[in-house]
Amino acid sequence: MRPLPAGLRNLPRETRDTLVVLAIIAFTVAPHVDHLPPWCSALVAGVLVWRARLALSGAAMPGRWVMWGLLLLTAGLTFWSERTLLGREAGVTLLVALLALKTLELRARRDALVVFFLGFFLVLTQFLYSQSLFTGLWMLMALWALLAALVLAHMPVGRPSLARAAAVAARATVLGLPLMALLFVLFPRIGPLWGLPQDAAGKTGLSGTMRLGGVAEVANDDAVAFRIRFEGDQPPARQLYFRGPVLATTDGREWTRLVPTVAPLQRTRAELVTRGEPLRYEMTLEPGRLPVVPLLEATPERPGNAPRADGWLFGLRPDLQWQADRPITERLRLQATAYLDFGHGPLEPINGLRDFMHLPAPAHPRTRRWAAELRERPELQRADATALTQAVLQHIRTAGFTYTLEPGSYDGDAIDQFWFDRRLGFCEHFAAAYVVVMRALDVPARIVTGYQGVDPEAQDGWWVVRQRNAHAWAEYWQAGRGWVRVDPTAAVSPERVQAGRSLAPAPGLMAGALRTLDPALAQRLRNAWEVVNYRWNLWVLSYSRAQQFDFMRALGFTAPSWQDMATLLVGTLCLLALAGAAWAWWDRHRQDPWVRLTRQVQQRLAALGVAVQPHEPPRTRAQRVRERLGAAGEALAAQLEALDRLRYAEQTASRELARRWWPQFRAAARRAAAGALTTST
Repeated sequence: MRPLPAGLRNLPRETRDTLVVLAIIAFTVAPHVDHLPPWCSALVAGVLVWRARLALSGAAMPGRWVMWGLLLLTAGLTFWSERTLLGREAGVTLLVALLALKTLELRARRDALVVFFLGFFLVLTQFLYSQSLFTGLWMLMALWALLAALVLAHMPVGRPSLARAAAVAARATVLGLPLMALLFVLFPRIGPLWGLPQDAAGKTGLSGTMRLGGVAEVANDDAVAFRIRFEGDQPPARQLYFRGPVLATTDGREWTRLVPTVAPLQRTRAELVTRGEPLRYEMTLEPGRLPVVPLLEATPERPGNAPRADGWLFGLRPDLQWQADRPITERLRLQATAYLDFGHGPLEPINGLRDFMHLPAPAHPRTRRWAAELRERPELQRADATALTQAVLQHIRTAGFTYTLEPGSYDGDAIDQFWFDRRLGFCEHFAAAYVVVMRALDVPARIVTGYQGVDPEAQDGWWVVRQRNAHAWAEYWQAGRGWVRVDPTAAVSPERVQAGRSLAPAPGLMAGALRTLDPALAQRLRNAWEVVNYRWNLWVLSYSRAQQFDFMRALGFTAPSWQDMATLLVGTLCLLALAGAAWAWWDRHRQDPWVRLTRQVQQRLAALGVAVQPHEPPRTRAQRVRERLGAAGEALAAQLEALDRLRYAEQTASRELARRWWPQFRAAARRAAAGALTTST
């Protein structure tokens, strides 16, 4: 710890310690500011500044009525902002405010202890909002600082240094790590390690609906959506389509999942036909908003191919989209098998396909007219769906369309404006506009949302798919083939699909400056941080009951149970307690070598007939030697006086000199015994 500035070093100890405690409280409260009501943050800042001024000026603390007024004001503002005094948000708000107010009563050690323990509890509440590695490191620093302040409060009167208190706190923290690790590994798991089940429900990700611009909003988020690891070589980026919600019903502006109008509406199975070699893969999904599982196209539901994860059930919808039995509000790791060469859907016309040709009656008039003109071309009058698709894609390639992450808002009929006025958009603009034209041409078509491509480089053996890889493409139906994938974005931006290069949002100030100086370094630092963060998520946050039992099996338990785990935990705690007691006994006997030396001196003097008491200092013992042995004991008395001087010398030097003193003392004792014997003879 760095030395204090000269101004603070010269302050009285009470003032200095108070300022240190206030700084530690501010550090502990800081991560809560983004979810505290503004009034609470302002109150905490004002109270801490007020208390610092009182400490520096030596003024009197506020009276009891002032404190009661502040307390009632805090309770009233909490009820006004949270509409309750109970629950997580109100509880954390009150805890932060009361911790700050308690500093206005910081008069004695007991008040300081209350502040410290409120601070320890506040450290725990931060994990209700975030369980990231950065939060864990911040809270570890806050814990160390609170422990240092607690140690400082128990140090004797004087002016002990902050560095010494911090060192003692650090040692206590390190000594507690084995116990922490033991409880982490063996303490029963009931659910996620931290947080509430609904904490992840508000995270960004795919939605069950789509408005033009919605996928672009997701793509502005650079967060990790999931990680994937392949068994064998990675497939080309152009084949990495991860299927999410399939959207087929539209009101002219918004697209949603199919609302059937024709019976029989759809067949009950996806009618998936796979070809070629299987591709096995493992995926780790981040929490999202939906029970959607964006698996690689196409993952069949056959045993051994379907997704597998402990405690989860997955189902394959008729539109080839996988869905979990509940929203994915915790990190999910699964294994599955995909076939990149596949076909699906009915091969012959059925009534249900009419739902994929429906357009709202008044919507997209210019697009409908253009579709009719396209159909009247001689080469397209008898064309099938594939030939019509190629004609539409050729128009996109040659008509000056632009692929952009920021197309701006579309007012009025967005599809007509996209085709004929603005001609710029993100992937969902191209996919939706294509589907509308194909339906106007009486071809069944639908939108598929999901993710496409991965990061250019693997991290720790895993390929990363980010929210900015969010993508929208389309499918049209062709007799004899079923549903066929088509990606209109590739017509204007082939690198988006061929290389999986998604458009990235503009970096922040610091990230932008670092990229300007050294883009490669910026990418390496980012990848390194994400690898560390992923391991934190995998080994700490995702540590579950299944992993606990796997650990027990590795220790030799063939069929581990909760009873076995409890027995192992209690037995290990007992062993640690015995080891701690043995260490304490050993430390008690080694911590002051002067106590042992004094006892040995007393035994030597008793052998010479010199009676001394355990509490007597060396100079008193020297006087007893002279009284008992006379001239024969002069050298021995001189050694005892030398010991007295050593005892109060500088600590390190005195211990070194004491090692040399003991042989000299024993020699003097032998000479004194011989002299006493000669005299008596």
